[in-house]
Amino acid sequence: MATERPSNLRVFSLNCWGIRFFSQLCTQRYEMIGELLGREQHDIALLQEVWSERDFLFLKRKLSSSHPYTHYFKSGVIGSGLAVFSRHRIQDALLYQYSLNGYPYMLRHGDWFGGKAVGLVIVDVSGLKAHVYVTHLHAEYSRARDEYLPHRIVQSWEMLQFVRHTSCGADLVVLGGDLNMHPQDLGNRLLRSHTGLRDCYTETDTFDGCEDGHTLIADNHFTKKQDLVPFEKGIRIDYILMKGSQRVSMKCESLSTTKGPVADKPFPYSDHEALTAELALLRSEDSRQHGSSDTLAVSEQMDVVTEARAVVKEGLCQTEALRDKAMRLMFGALLSLLLPLALAFLPCSCSCSFSTVGLLGAVCMGLLLSGALLYLLFTTHIKVLKETEDQMMLTSNDLQTKLTGCRLSGSSSSDGPPELQPLSPSKRVDP
Repeated sequence: MATERPSNLRVFSLNCWGIRFFSQLCTQRYEMIGELLGREQHDIALLQEVWSERDFLFLKRKLSSSHPYTHYFKSGVIGSGLAVFSRHRIQDALLYQYSLNGYPYMLRHGDWFGGKAVGLVIVDVSGLKAHVYVTHLHAEYSRARDEYLPHRIVQSWEMLQFVRHTSCGADLVVLGGDLNMHPQDLGNRLLRSHTGLRDCYTETDTFDGCEDGHTLIADNHFTKKQDLVPFEKGIRIDYILMKGSQRVSMKCESLSTTKGPVADKPFPYSDHEALTAELALLRSEDSRQHGSSDTLAVSEQMDVVTEARAVVKEGLCQTEALRDKAMRLMFGALLSLLLPLALAFLPCSCSCSFSTVGLLGAVCMGLLLSGALLYLLFTTHIKVLKETEDQMMLTSNDLQTKLTGCRLSGSSSSDGPPELQPLSPSKRVDP
């Protein structure tokens, strides 16, 4: 039963759209974001797409008095873009970079160059150990033909595994960031069903923000309307998720978003809307709300893992086809390389000059090298997809065992009290 309230926690999350030299009005918007954070005094601010460390250092200096504890996660070619600002002491930090994150040759998308990851900071909140996660997943560029869906499912799986295995000793868990997924998308359901994280938008007592909690809206000056097709009004892809423990229960008292234009400013903070969650932390001695999953919950987990495995398998087939194409390119270039070699040994009377032969040789070598690099890239992706499928199969088998156990337990409960039922030596009882 809840006995006292040690504190509240105000959590802020924003995709800052901070791509230097590409994002519009980047410097001015960081100034606005710094003013907002300093004025609102959030306990924890979770930022994404802070791609330049120089911009992070600017915010760190600006917020040195209001948010003295900071951490900037570094990974990939241009960084993870993830940053945390906190009023409470950060005790530790850990980063996990996702194994799959697009393709380096898709330059117009560019996700591969950003080290998309999930970052963890352990924060001391009024004597409670808070595990706070910030993340940014691969973007969805086409709802109808989403070639990156298997990558995002792998990222969701790796994220939920990271959260599950690092949050065991936490009093409270908060995850915020740009998931690039709609509320009922497969990756989102996978994350919530296997971690127990609850969506603040669906849990909040009061909400003040964009219609349906949208965080990418048509009224935003920076939003490209084609990014919203076929959702004209907007989409919800940014989240703050929460979970309590046996010691602490969490309740979202209010959730708000920015609404595009900023008062007295000529432009918004970003192309995404910011989220602010007011979380009440209640000490609790009642652990029943965190008990083991019942048959319905386990069945739901089984269904979503099965669905995710199907997507991963499809991605595996597609990637194997790409690897075969890379192999054909490699062998084709190798055979083509024989032509300039043959021309090089023809008599000097040949009409082909050495410069022409050299150019042909360079082109063939370039194609050979490209084919080899692509072959290695796709081979690596195949290994990641196979490993993810194997992990999902293990989880599926374990859930099937639990589901059978739940059904047997339910059917035997009418025969007498649980303590009178003999335990099979092969059964393991979880503490």
